[in-house]
Amino acid sequence: MKDDFLQDKKTPTNNKPSENSSLAHDESLDWAKQAYLQLKQKQKEEKEIREKERNEKEISNAKDIDNNIQKNVNEDLESNILVQNKLLDSEDLKEEDQIKLGDFDDTFTWSAEVLAAQGKKVDQFSLDDIDWLSRLKQGLEKTRKGFVTDLLDKLGDDPLTPEVLDDLETLLLRADAGVSATDQILDSLRTKLNEEVVEASEGLRFLKEQLVNVLEKPIKDSGVDLLSPKKGCLNIWMLVGVNGVGKTTTLGKLASVAKRSGFSAMIAAADTFRAAAVQQVRVWGERTGVEVIANESKNADPASIVFDAIGASKSKNIDLLLVDTAGRLQTKNNLMEELKKIRKIIDKLAPKANVESLLVLDSSQGQNGLRQALAFADSAELTGVILTKLDGSSRGGVAMAVASEAKLPVRFIGAGEQIRDLRPFNSFEFIEALLTNR
Repeated sequence: MKDDFLQDKKTPTNNKPSENSSLAHDESLDWAKQAYLQLKQKQKEEKEIREKERNEKEISNAKDIDNNIQKNVNEDLESNILVQNKLLDSEDLKEEDQIKLGDFDDTFTWSAEVLAAQGKKVDQFSLDDIDWLSRLKQGLEKTRKGFVTDLLDKLGDDPLTPEVLDDLETLLLRADAGVSATDQILDSLRTKLNEEVVEASEGLRFLKEQLVNVLEKPIKDSGVDLLSPKKGCLNIWMLVGVNGVGKTTTLGKLASVAKRSGFSAMIAAADTFRAAAVQQVRVWGERTGVEVIANESKNADPASIVFDAIGASKSKNIDLLLVDTAGRLQTKNNLMEELKKIRKIIDKLAPKANVESLLVLDSSQGQNGLRQALAFADSAELTGVILTKLDGSSRGGVAMAVASEAKLPVRFIGAGEQIRDLRPFNSFEFIEALLTNR
């Protein structure tokens, strides 16, 4: 099973490309071909295993039916056939959900090159890694079209000039990278330009490096490179944000990531403010196989739900408790006070728990998202940010603004509506996907 939380513990998620891993074009292409063939073979073997398991289930189900028929034909035959069909249908759905290896095309080779640049060997990544990078690249297409095309035009083939840097400043601000991040990046480029002649290709490489540095700083300052639940203790992740940013959907996707990574999880449906919020959380709970603690009563106290969820998590030795909270504007004092109340409950009942307060931001909101981060920072005791809807935004640069001005680490990003379209944030992969011209 793919371990999404811990996938890069041995090879850290936020690596810069190692000097030893930079490959010439021919070497890179050969490396990608090897990776493709290996993944193709692995997929074939996994398919054979699934088919074998399915055949064994069919035989087992058929035997069970025969046994039940002998006991009571009239009462049990129809029921068991339905059970058998349900099991087979479920297996078919799992088959459909499997990621398929596509063609050996430019997207695959680009994805493989990005993984190789982080020092990964052919046998150290999965089809899931390739699939995610292709999704990320596609998800950042709108931002890339409004940024990369103009950037490459400005850079041209000649050495960098002060005029080019002025144009770059405009492009960064237009992509919602924020004033602080833009100033930091431009200062570094100007310093380099004063020291030496900077060719266009070197300028682009240096720009990527500076962008990664901006994103990496709050991550390094936090002391946690990759956010994941800690085994052997309770982890509580509270999701906050305004209405419409995809908070509840993100919570469901996090539950899925946790389960796929081998962690036990539970959900506290503490959004009692929005109509049908509890029902939506329950759907995600059923979909991911995660228990939901909720109170269907009207005007139920969110803090009491969290109280019950913490108790249930402790009794069942749950690794990760995900807390859904009501969407709120920073101007709604009563809701902000509710957040503080929930946090007090957590601190009182689970003082030794690892607590994360994660702000969910809609990437398309640009600078407004930055203002939300700044407003929530104190009331919600924010420890990180989850960026959603990158696939529908031309303002992917807001990640830099959040990192440089709100000084919050980006922990997860969402680049699509599917359950697998949420992954731990990797600054190097993000910038490579943002600035690729392929």
